[in-house]
Amino acid sequence: MPITVQCDFDGTITEGEVSHLLLDRFAEGDWRREVKLFESGEISVATCMKRAFAMVKADESTITNFILNSDRWKFRPGFNGLYDYCLKKGFRFVIVSNGLTFYIKAILGSIGVDDIEIIAARSRSSSRGMLLQYPGPDGRETDSDFKEEYTRYLEKQGYRVVCLGDSISDIFTARRAYRVFATGALREHCRREKIAFTPFKDFGEVVRGLEKLPEEPSGL
Repeated sequence: MPITVQCDFDGTITEGEVSHLLLDRFAEGDWRREVKLFESGEISVATCMKRAFAMVKADESTITNFILNSDRWKFRPGFNGLYDYCLKKGFRFVIVSNGLTFYIKAILGSIGVDDIEIIAARSRSSSRGMLLQYPGPDGRETDSDFKEEYTRYLEKQGYRVVCLGDSISDIFTARRAYRVFATGALREHCRREKIAFTPFKDFGEVVRGLEKLPEEPSGL
């Protein structure tokens, strides 16, 4: 079976939560209350993000300029090496993130990367705040667990899914994944649920872990 690396963005590809950084700067309200409701299981992550970003009235250009000039986040070391390795091995590499597509593209573009498959929130600025939509695999908006839906979709396509993540929003993928590489809070969530995982601090460790995966049997 072919392999897809399903990778989170904020806190995984980046060190630092980009969405939290821009909410701190631009949200006109208590967005952290929504995060607490999500973490306690009272609302979905999609609902959390929609409510939080409804407090943001800045446009995408202003937000992008702020993020690209901020020193409060950086790329996790080894990202380019990981992506190059996946291309070399023929692994599908897809970012599935609860973050916003426009800033993910801008951040990747800042290092000349513009060919990665990105599945994340679509956004539109308005006088009522930023409006978000999460497209499911069928193209229709979803408000359930966004990441799990795509994990199931990839499995149905015949892929073995490798999960890379850092938070509780990645636990749904981790439960189903063929292999799990965890950093941040996802490590503790995996321990609690007795999910086998490989911890990592940089993507060089992930590449070394991927190198240990069994080779696909050759055809007859």
